Amino acid sequence: VLGPISCFAVADFPRVTHAVATFLYGHGRQLSVPEALLAVAGPVAENRCVLTNCPWTIDALELRAAFGFARVHICNDFQATALSLPHLTAGDLYPLGGGKAVPEAPMAVLGPGTGLGIACFVPGSQSSVVVASEGGHATMAATSRREDAIIDYLRHEFGHVSAERVVSGGGLENLYRAVVALDGIDAPKRSAAEITKAALDGDCPTARATLDLFCAMLGTVAGNAALMYGARGGVYIAGGVAPRITEFMARSQFRARFEQKGRFRTYLEAIPSSIVVHPAATFMGLRSIAKRAHGS
Repeated sequence: VLGPISCFAVADFPRVTHAVATFLYGHGRQLSVPEALLAVAGPVAENRCVLTNCPWTIDALELRAAFGFARVHICNDFQATALSLPHLTAGDLYPLGGGKAVPEAPMAVLGPGTGLGIACFVPGSQSSVVVASEGGHATMAATSRREDAIIDYLRHEFGHVSAERVVSGGGLENLYRAVVALDGIDAPKRSAAEITKAALDGDCPTARATLDLFCAMLGTVAGNAALMYGARGGVYIAGGVAPRITEFMARSQFRARFEQKGRFRTYLEAIPSSIVVHPAATFMGLRSIAKRAHGS
């Protein structure tokens, strides 16, 4: 059974230990918590992670010392999300087109949120394997002159324009800023949430154009993931952004761009794509890791 689940803003805590303490004390520190399992947004090495998009460092030794845990295990957040995929039901998914999943084939998951996580679940007869990655930092490719101009604009700011620079919460803000500059529009500065709301409400053509670009470019990245992983078991869109714009994505260029891979269009047309709308999929994956560790 999952729960309780609480959400905290990273900016409210200078260190991860402060956030963990707030959660533990808020849910009854009288309970004995012998172990901790954390899914974190960044590459993990030697049970330690320096987060990519915030100043926290998450270290198993520090957490053990601070809270008296007997064991602490740290994994990549999309490793955990990938492990949730076999446990998701039709009600946990919002379909975005394609054929039927091939049984026992790899399944790819990617998710625009604070960053862009990408991983692959590979079923096995004895034991399944998750290929975690930092694929969100792979170079973003343009598919039109419009996108050429946008990426060139962002290149002057960032040097390297990764997929995450355009397909994430911060990426949505980058796209909006580029559209405003390239089109010479007098538009207010907006956060990702404000851009999304203005686009969905129909209040701002620039915000709408930005969200259209976001969905199309996400489709390009998702199709790339399908090809690279051979993900005929399906491609799943998780993260914090997509579940908020399910109907918009269904009407967008996402699926067309997913399939727009020249000679491999037919291959991709057969692969189903869905948005993960389960509110705690990553925790389902963490539960799977815990069960494996304890042989249950």
